[in-house]
Amino acid sequence: MLVWAALFAVGTYFIGVPTSDPLIAFGWLWLATIAWRSDLPWKQHLLFLRDWLPISLLLVVYNVSRGYADDLFAPHVTELIHADRTLFGGHVPTIWLQQHLYRPDVVQWWEVVVSLVYVSHFLAVPTIGVILWLRRREQWARFMRRWFTLSVAGLITYFLYPAAPPWWASLHGRLPEHVERISTNGWSAIGLHSAGNTLNALQVEASNPVAAMPSLHTAYALMAVAFFLPMVARRWWPLLLAYPLAMTFTLVYSGEHYVIDVLVGWTYVGMVFLLVGAAERWWRNRHPTDPDAEPGPEGALAPAGSKLSA
Repeated sequence: MLVWAALFAVGTYFIGVPTSDPLIAFGWLWLATIAWRSDLPWKQHLLFLRDWLPISLLLVVYNVSRGYADDLFAPHVTELIHADRTLFGGHVPTIWLQQHLYRPDVVQWWEVVVSLVYVSHFLAVPTIGVILWLRRREQWARFMRRWFTLSVAGLITYFLYPAAPPWWASLHGRLPEHVERISTNGWSAIGLHSAGNTLNALQVEASNPVAAMPSLHTAYALMAVAFFLPMVARRWWPLLLAYPLAMTFTLVYSGEHYVIDVLVGWTYVGMVFLLVGAAERWWRNRHPTDPDAEPGPEGALAPAGSKLSA
């Protein structure tokens, strides 16, 4: 495992965080499972490819198709600005935060945290999925159903309602004040210039620039936390919920999203949990003898009625 960690650190330093291609990211995760369970025969390790390759290919299709979503309709800009002004007494939070916190001549310490939180979007959910795959396959299946339903809902919205983020609106003169796109600024302060350069290139070349609504960054963060809340003692809930809140601050401050994008993303999470949960209950009623149809409490890893606590 130490060898894998060393190789991953070297690759991140010289090439960047593996966010460009889901196949590369899952390749690293597969190697991690091999290193973690190196005593198992190769037949067991090949099960990872059986279970994850179709999912990886679906993510590739998602990434490619998302890039075409902005070609169908003109992007929506003013509605999002007006929504944030209505929510915050005439202010746009991104502008206010950058006016009070951002300095173009120096990288602040919190911008290092911002960059780390931002890039965690590309790694957190796949890593959680792999851990569940290793420990509880039925919970892995439940997690994946929510993840992909949320992704499909977001993709459909990107096609039907392309929406521009604050940095795009500023670039095209639609905001009264200038907004910088600073989600990757923090990498240079900790010596990971390649990581920042790689992510910057992806933001320009491989992403959809008008896919602000909903914010899947915060939606994924909330989904990952909400899935585990029923299994964790309530005194730990504020600590878990700090992650989607940190992601929210990161995206709004860095010019990637408006607050309204975040709120709609959180609404999508609630709708997905209700929809998928209802479908799973319907399936259990139709197939009561299916061993995968008895996952325990909603989102939980532990047996029914149990709680995990420190």
